[in-house]
Amino acid sequence: MKTLTFYLFLIFTSTNGQIIGCMDSFSKNYNPMAVENDGSCLYKSLKIRSQYSIRLSDSIRETSGIIAFDNLLWTHNDDHDKTIYGLDSLGKIQKKVVLDKVVNHDWEEISQDSSYLYIGDFGNNYSGNRTDLHILKIEKKSFLEETPIIETISFRYSDQSDFSLKKHNTTNFDCEAFIVSKDSIYLFTKQWESTKTSIYVLPKQSGNYIAQFKDSLDIKGLVTGATYIEDKKLIALCGYSKMGKSFLYLLYDFLSGNKRKIELQLSFHQIEGITTKDGLHYYLTNESLIRKPVLNTPQQIHYFDLSPILNSYLHK
Repeated sequence: MKTLTFYLFLIFTSTNGQIIGCMDSFSKNYNPMAVENDGSCLYKSLKIRSQYSIRLSDSIRETSGIIAFDNLLWTHNDDHDKTIYGLDSLGKIQKKVVLDKVVNHDWEEISQDSSYLYIGDFGNNYSGNRTDLHILKIEKKSFLEETPIIETISFRYSDQSDFSLKKHNTTNFDCEAFIVSKDSIYLFTKQWESTKTSIYVLPKQSGNYIAQFKDSLDIKGLVTGATYIEDKKLIALCGYSKMGKSFLYLLYDFLSGNKRKIELQLSFHQIEGITTKDGLHYYLTNESLIRKPVLNTPQQIHYFDLSPILNSYLHK
């Protein structure tokens, strides 16, 4: 009997020691008994306002991506212009580096790792049939010396077999956001009709690859930018809905944890880029959106404080 009782005790304590659930105390379904987070947290609707919004130079009306690197914020246009612009925190241009050996077909995003910059020339919204999708890989040291050494990572999507012409803004194979993690690149697509996002993975080495489908997110919005805090496994996406509502979408624990969508008080802003220096404070840019007499939104940089939302996660 003593043996059986001890065996049952072990089963009971082991089971209780593995309670999984939502461990975020800011969520609606927080479980204080949980010892393992299962990504199930649900959150109240939240809308946040920028600390400031400042108009950018007319040289970057089509700002389409942004990163924080070498004490500046670096952005670029998404068509023809081959210049990478270094901005201060108030959006003033401090430096320019021209990538004169390449062509800007449709640069939609910029990302980085410790040694390289990556620029995604993979915009595909016009007809959905591009076969020259690629990412430029630029050595950081050569970039800062203004003699950029550039490699090319070419790819196609593993599940795209139809390359016929599509109507403008209808394809599922458009992309404006990606991150670099360890030895891989993770693409976040912009599905125009479903407003979902597919995640694809490919190597970050130069070459020609098939980007493999990994997962799908029902974001209910068009994802246009991404930034990644690798040591905290936090991904922040940005974008806007078909009704022009801007948002952030947070992915905790690198795709396996909680997911949270936050609305931004920026109506009818075509948000395109997002970056952060510390994981708590974020810079976002929007490109010029002029549709007179209804819309007259200039290109801007916006600064958001997410410390009330992310402080506990980043410092746990």
